[in-house]
Amino acid sequence: MIPNSINRLLAFGIFQLFARVLLTLMFWSSGFAKLFDFNTALAEMQHYGLSPAAPIALAVIIVQLVGSALVISGRYVWLGAGALGVFTILTIPIAHAFWGMTGEAAFLEMMFAIEHLSVIGGLVVVAILMRQPSHAKETGHFARA
Repeated sequence: MIPNSINRLLAFGIFQLFARVLLTLMFWSSGFAKLFDFNTALAEMQHYGLSPAAPIALAVIIVQLVGSALVISGRYVWLGAGALGVFTILTIPIAHAFWGMTGEAAFLEMMFAIEHLSVIGGLVVVAILMRQPSHAKETGHFARA
């Protein structure tokens, strides 16, 4: 049984909003960094062999910022979480291909890949929780589309 104080905290809308902001921090902070320094975003795409760099960088920014906004806002969370999850899984073979490396570099990239999988799990959990009817009763947020 969850203590009443913890239950109240978990049901508190501002706390839930804060949790969604934290969950998406790696996406929206990266999206804004790319948006405000597009040349660096282009260099990052080129570094990973992604071409044409400009449209891909723009697509990454859109996915990161719009996906985050949907999760944070509580609207179409399933769509935002899904977009961020697909984006995140795609970054593993592109940027963290540890299976083609050796030594410390392979270990570090494997840790990044595992962290990415954990974030995907968190995105799935938030999508599940935001669609449940009980969530709407507790927070006043109603599951949307």
